[in-house]
Amino acid sequence: MKCDIKGVILEELTRHADSRGWLAELFRQDELEPDQYPVMSYLSLTKPGVVRGPHEHKKQNDLFIFAGTSTFRLYLWDNRRDSSTGGLFFQCDAPENKLLRVLVPPGVVHAYKNIGRSEGMVFNAPNRLFKGKDRRDEVDEIRYEDDEKAPFRVPE
Repeated sequence: MKCDIKGVILEELTRHADSRGWLAELFRQDELEPDQYPVMSYLSLTKPGVVRGPHEHKKQNDLFIFAGTSTFRLYLWDNRRDSSTGGLFFQCDAPENKLLRVLVPPGVVHAYKNIGRSEGMVFNAPNRLFKGKDRRDEVDEIRYEDDEKAPFRVPE
């Protein structure tokens, strides 16, 4: 799978299965640039029909792994003025029973919606600490969910 937005990386991850179940490598240092290395991680559960975002980060990369527990639709808008792909919109699905890793660079507005019928798990390993060290800084994000004038809309 390919995204035309500069700096966004989409990769289907391989499940290594045997009689016990399966495992997948979520992050490998040799597959990312040093400034993209995760510094924290979290796991979220999203109920069917629920949208998370849209929002963007000023400095932070997000490294999402859609865990294949439901189908998600991913929405990306390149909001960077200095980007060769500025203004570009991209949408794709992360299907149930597949693992999709997505690197979203700063300035790319992103949202996702659980379009499946079951609760879905998403893992994120950003390259910045939430609210900085000891949670003392401002949150590095610009939220658009409640901004009716924002051009970033997730279809109903």
